[in-house]
Formats: sequence, structure tokens, C-alpha cells
Amino acid sequence: MRRLRALLFAASVALAPAGTPAVAQQAMINAGAWSAYKAKFLDATGRIVDNGNGNISHSEGQGYGMLLAYLAASPADFEQIWYFTRTELLLRDDGLAVWKWDPNVKPHVTDTNNASDGDMLIAYALALAGTAWKREDYILAASRMAQALLAETVVRSADRTLLLPGSEGFTGTDRDDGPVVNPSYWIYEAIPVMAALAPSDAWKQLSEDGVALLKTMQFGPRKLPAEWVSLSGQPQPAQGFDAEFAYNAIRIPLYLVRGGVTDKALLTRLQQGMSKDGVPATIDLTTGRPKTVLPDPGYRIVNDVVACVLDGTKLPGSALQFAPALYYPSTLQLLGLAYIGEKHPECL
Repeated sequence: MRRLRALLFAASVALAPAGTPAVAQQAMINAGAWSAYKAKFLDATGRIVDNGNGNISHSEGQGYGMLLAYLAASPADFEQIWYFTRTELLLRDDGLAVWKWDPNVKPHVTDTNNASDGDMLIAYALALAGTAWKREDYILAASRMAQALLAETVVRSADRTLLLPGSEGFTGTDRDDGPVVNPSYWIYEAIPVMAALAPSDAWKQLSEDGVALLKTMQFGPRKLPAEWVSLSGQPQPAQGFDAEFAYNAIRIPLYLVRGGVTDKALLTRLQQGMSKDGVPATIDLTTGRPKTVLPDPGYRIVNDVVACVLDGTKLPGSALQFAPALYYPSTLQLLGLAYIGEKHPECL
């Protein structure tokens, strides 16, 4: 455990702003914003409610909630969200979480497959909180999940290290066009922490290959990645899914920047390709036409963060005002604000 703590401390230092002790619990999300988020999306049982998706809960939302509670320096809220997560979602034999919990059906879990991004978010939040708050139980739980992720979802294919979206249904054995990946599932800031929790050279290769793949995923007139990509040959939109830069893909630039990837050409291509008149949108990759324009500040902050990192542009006032409406963009807004406050306060 002592060695693991040292590795986690080193990984946390790499992610912390210069001069900031990694374990110093300084809130990166202000109390008012966190209270508004909780009031809207956190119920008394500890589940994060996706109010834009039938009020379901999922491993991604629980992981986001735990990460935000950590960033808000709120151990009690963190424990509440973790309690629901471990009792209602950690039901699989392999140590990963079921991806979906539906309040409208019984049993509440109807699909026991996992979602690797949700698992990674949960393990990442547990590791950060465990290190900061000296909770060995959190660190041990994080380590078990990271080891399960490595065993079940990190695979080698055609000289690339890939993150399968789930343990079932995405390999070349499962699909004619497999393996299939979702590039928005690579959480770059979390990968060094996974390497500390479950040591393997595969993690570093996973991060490098994720960025390299994004550079090759230039589909359609706007040269954007698809949400679901077949890697059975040259990358191409996967069969059975819309050829679309969709809602999940909008977080890719934010994940890159939060993970320390500031490749100007890549970020500029994504920022320009995903926008209509500067506003993020879902994009039909075949035609290049916007499908749904997304003016919510939580979506817009992705472009605002990129503009800050690349050009030093200050965030607009609308990005600083947090009035949560829908779970997903509200989550992105808090992650964006926390990042800017920590790494680029000059943009506030």
C-alpha cells in the first residue's frame, strides 16, 4: 500500500498545477455551483440522475459525480455517491460496474455489460479521493477496478493498444467490423493514475495510441471522428451506428486538454469541425451538416477551454454562470471551470 500511495502521489503531482501539493484539498469547484449541481442531479440514495435520458443512472454519471465531489472537496457527498455505485452497480464478477440503472423497471439493471469510461472515471475518482483523504479503502477499490479494466478492456490489435467500450460486444470476434472503439472513452487525465493502480506499459501506449488514432480519424467534409469507429482495417465509422459526431464526442477536446494534450492542429481541427458559427453541434459526418446545435454553456465551454489553452482567450461571462439544466452539459461545464481555475486562472 505504501508503494501504491507513492505512485498515486507521483501521478497526482503530474496532473496538479505547478506549485500545488497534490494532496492539498483545495476545492476546484465552488460551493454554490456544487450545491446547485447536487440539488438538480443527486438524489438521496447517492445516484446521479441523467434527466436528459429518462432519469436513468449509469456508471459514467456515478464516476462524474464522484470526481466532481472530489473537486468540490466534499467527502460526505463523495461517500454518498460511492455507496450507491458500489451497492447498485458493482454487481459483475470481474470487478467492473454494470453500465445502466433504470428507476422505471425492476430489476433496475437490465444490461449487465460495463462501460469502460464509467469504470475509469470511478477508479480515477476513488484514487484521487483516497490519496487526498487518506482512505485506503478507496485506493484498494480503485486498484481492483483498474486491474479489471486492464484485464477486460485494454487490448492489443494491429499494433495498437485500444480501450474497448465494454468487455462484451466490441471485438473482432463479436463483430465483423471489430474491434470497434469510441474515441470519447479515452480519459487522458486518468490513464497515468490507472498505471499507478495497475502497473503496465499498456497504459502509456493506450494514451499515445488514442491521440494517434484521433489524428487519423478525419471523416467527412469536417474531418471529425465518429462516435463509434471500426478498426478492422483503416479507421471508418462502425456498422450499425449513425456516422455522426454526436453528444459523447463533444467532450473529446476537453478530455485532451484536461489530460495535458495541447496539440494545436488536432484541437483546432476538432474545435472548428464540431462548431456552427462557433457553437458546438452534433454533425452528420457524411454531409458535414449540423444535426443539433447545442447552445447550452456546458457544451460551449468545450470550445471556450480550447480557445483559452491555444490563444489565451478569456472565458465569456456565460461560461462562468452555472445554472444547471441537463446532467451532461452541466457536468462538462463544471469540469471545464475546474480545469481553467486550476491551470489557467488568467482566462477567468
